[in-house]
Amino acid sequence: MSNGLRKGLTSYGDAGFSLFLRKAFIKAAGYSDDALDRPIIGIADTASDFNPCHGNAPQLVEAVRRGVMLSGGLPMAFPTISIHESFAHPTSMYLRNLMAMDTEEMIRAQPMDAVVLIGGCDKTLPAQVMGAASAGIPAVVLPVGPMVVGHHRGEVLGACTDCRRLWGQHRAGKIDEAEIEVISGRLAPSVGTCMVMGTASTMACMLEAMGLSLPHSAAIPAPHAERLRCAEATGRVAVEMARRGGPAPGKLLTKGSLRNAMVVLQAIGGSTNGLVHLAAIAGRLGLALDLEEFDRIGREVPVLVDLKPSGDHYMEHLHHAGAVPRLLQELEPHLDLDAPTVLGGTLRDYLALAEDVPGQTVIRPRSNPLKSTGGMAVLRGNLCPGGAVIKHAAATPALLRHTGRAVVFDSVEDMTDRIDDPDLEVSAEDVLVLRNAGPKGAPGMPEAGYLPIPRKLAQQGVKDMVRISDARMSGTAFGTIVLHITPESAIGGPLALVRTGDRIALDVEARSLELLVEAEELARRATEAPPPRPAPRRGYAKLFHDTVLQADQGCDFDFLTGPPEEPGA
Repeated sequence: MSNGLRKGLTSYGDAGFSLFLRKAFIKAAGYSDDALDRPIIGIADTASDFNPCHGNAPQLVEAVRRGVMLSGGLPMAFPTISIHESFAHPTSMYLRNLMAMDTEEMIRAQPMDAVVLIGGCDKTLPAQVMGAASAGIPAVVLPVGPMVVGHHRGEVLGACTDCRRLWGQHRAGKIDEAEIEVISGRLAPSVGTCMVMGTASTMACMLEAMGLSLPHSAAIPAPHAERLRCAEATGRVAVEMARRGGPAPGKLLTKGSLRNAMVVLQAIGGSTNGLVHLAAIAGRLGLALDLEEFDRIGREVPVLVDLKPSGDHYMEHLHHAGAVPRLLQELEPHLDLDAPTVLGGTLRDYLALAEDVPGQTVIRPRSNPLKSTGGMAVLRGNLCPGGAVIKHAAATPALLRHTGRAVVFDSVEDMTDRIDDPDLEVSAEDVLVLRNAGPKGAPGMPEAGYLPIPRKLAQQGVKDMVRISDARMSGTAFGTIVLHITPESAIGGPLALVRTGDRIALDVEARSLELLVEAEELARRATEAPPPRPAPRRGYAKLFHDTVLQADQGCDFDFLTGPPEEPGA
């Protein structure tokens, strides 16, 4: 197989001319023949003025370059799509697959012997790993790192768990307009991803546990010098991988490493989004994520990491407590330590690098967990025959077994229009239901599953209610919220048959979510269902609608799943 500049030559019908022309043009940038004869390391640059989470990406690119050159490689940075959670319409999930396709095709199209994937904000790391898994060349992940914490009135703040908590107080009239504006300038005090155990932090921890990034890389704060040293080391590792010819992601993403990721996801009280992304990554290799196994792991593996929204601390505290290697030590009985890593060894090597920090309380011992079971549970029942998920570690314990009257919203727009209506008939014991917010229905399965508490109830002091939907929820959010109901209502799932006034029973211990309506009545309602909304007629919207899979399969496009093709010569 060809490598370096000879890899993937542009087709002109004359391979010699193709190489000659490629060299002629790259020499316009001032490269010497000596430089061009070295292993080429691609660096996916996801810097964007619209993406403050990636605000340190230019510095990380330069540090990776340094590491590559110190190891005798040739660094070549190239741009890809960059997605920021708060700046992507209609939702970042809608664009994840597009970024994955962009990443895959740019890796395929350009000559590189290995690639460094620099990302962080929620959908970027999953998109990059999905693309790299399909492209099939050696790849190493470099997270941008979490923000440092903010402060307000003597309180430590973190985006975005505290964003939601304080906004809820503002909605309830306890924080006025002037103060909420001050708070908005203090919640995100530096570049980097959310400093709580949201989706970005969840994915960084899971990818490190799968051996796709360097030890300690998940938790180093974005502004710290250590983050730059990690970037330099990542560049060095990429050159070593190029010289060894691997391992490619397909060799690292084994059943054992995927299970390790599920163990860590439960133990960190991670984002429910992590499960969707892990299913999509597995799907790129023709593997199915076993939701029942994930639920079994949750019954065996407790939450050990004391971070918001399930606990009290923030990512910089996890870093100073020993980070992922120290957590892996505590999880050792549950892990496949023979799983391979980008360093060329096994996960056992990562555990050996763990630091024992006296007196730290962020990473709990198994004998004293934060929660006695894992962060998430998979539910089944007549409302979710394909499954649903609840992050019960961040829920109200008294609501984990609850039966209440349904209050139904037919869409995100319907919810927005009516949730704060003083005349809305709703009580704290009711179950808020949002439908048509899944992959096809929304489109893009937005993070609308965190239905706000109706204003009149919030003003009465209600802080949590049972809420269910076919949408997603930010990993930074908290509450008794059932998500990812599959199949979604827009394709005829049972959620489409719920009516306001129906009774819904949630029993997390029994892993059950049931609509208490007779089957005959549901069958009758199905015959009265309105026709589906017209499908988009063109462009990416049509591609998304026609090919997106359900949540249990990762919401990838159906034509992108399966083992990757062999990379071209």
